[in-house]
Amino acid sequence: MESYSKDLGQSRTQSSLFSLSPDASPPSKSPHLTPRARTRPVLCSCSWQTLSPGLLLSPLFSRWSQPGLHSRRILDTVVSEPGLGRPWYSRVVYVDDQVIYVYTSEMQRAEPRPVWMAQNEGPEFWDEMTWWAQRHQKWFRASLNTLGQLYNQSKGFHIIQVISGCDLREDNVIQGFYQDSYDGRDFLTLDKETMTWVAADIGAQITKRRWDAEVLDNQQWKRYLEEDCISWLRSSLEYGNETLQRKVRPTARVNDRSSHDGLTTLSCKVSGFYPRDITVTWLKNGESRQQETYSEGILPNGDGTYQTWVTMEIDPKIKAHYSCHVAHESLLEPLSVSWEPNNNLIYIVAGVITAVVLIGVIIGVVIWKKKRQVKNLGWGGSLDLLGPAHTPKDNSSTGTSVSTV
Repeated sequence: MESYSKDLGQSRTQSSLFSLSPDASPPSKSPHLTPRARTRPVLCSCSWQTLSPGLLLSPLFSRWSQPGLHSRRILDTVVSEPGLGRPWYSRVVYVDDQVIYVYTSEMQRAEPRPVWMAQNEGPEFWDEMTWWAQRHQKWFRASLNTLGQLYNQSKGFHIIQVISGCDLREDNVIQGFYQDSYDGRDFLTLDKETMTWVAADIGAQITKRRWDAEVLDNQQWKRYLEEDCISWLRSSLEYGNETLQRKVRPTARVNDRSSHDGLTTLSCKVSGFYPRDITVTWLKNGESRQQETYSEGILPNGDGTYQTWVTMEIDPKIKAHYSCHVAHESLLEPLSVSWEPNNNLIYIVAGVITAVVLIGVIIGVVIWKKKRQVKNLGWGGSLDLLGPAHTPKDNSSTGTSVSTV
């Protein structure tokens, strides 16, 4: 696959918030996609938690909730005031929900995360990824100062993030996207159909007009989203096939909890599934009660699978059949687990029986130990209940043994 170094070398540096020298080029030309550096940095703000591979909480990752979808994401973050464990710049690249590689201003080097990525890309590739990340690192630092002046802000904590990438659906439909904002507010979004930029406020209008005028850059960006990004995504899916395209069936468990107001909260816990996409709903007499349910979100397990909870509050006096309905691509047909009002009684009875058996075993062991202790004090292995046992006289010298009766 052709690198973007040639495009960048020919890119026009028209007036904009940021510019890139037209002679810029990476140290090598990888056969795989190089994340294209625009002639200006891109601006976005998201939760810092998106830097954690296990905590994908930003709404910008919502596309992952679509079944049969594979995606590639590049997430750049810069902060004005770095802190403990928080570098001032970082780049995290995802394929689906897996972190592929990471670069930070502290590391100063792009490093692969999964073993299969390290095994399939050599030093030349990582040199090129490092080069691009370091270029963005410089641009983003300048961006903070520029935006501070644009919005007339004093010094303090400010954050810029950008997320861009592509989606590949199982029907081979391709989608590209680009979104950015500043300090938690949308800034610019790419409209890929018209290849123009949508400004979120008056301040962003200045950048929008300049970026809209850069027709060549926008055409190159469109090619990246629709061709190069998808090709890189397919390569990654091939590299990490066993991990990224595996399917693990979920397990579901239903329980309830009574409250002081007489209502009952039904809870359906679904765990151990992969991929992350899943649909869990409560049904009342076979009908979905989506509007009445509350979801705890989808969280990662330690083994690379996921878990989620869905709860619903009901009036137990109203007779109805409730069931938890689970749809996941690993299942040939949806999984359904019914709630039985007497479930808790069964558990209580089972617990009581277990406790009784356990107590009986303990008592039996105590009695057995006491008998052994008494037996060691007795004669001939018998226990004299009327008094102390008689000690037999040993007449071994005469070859006879005499005992008192």
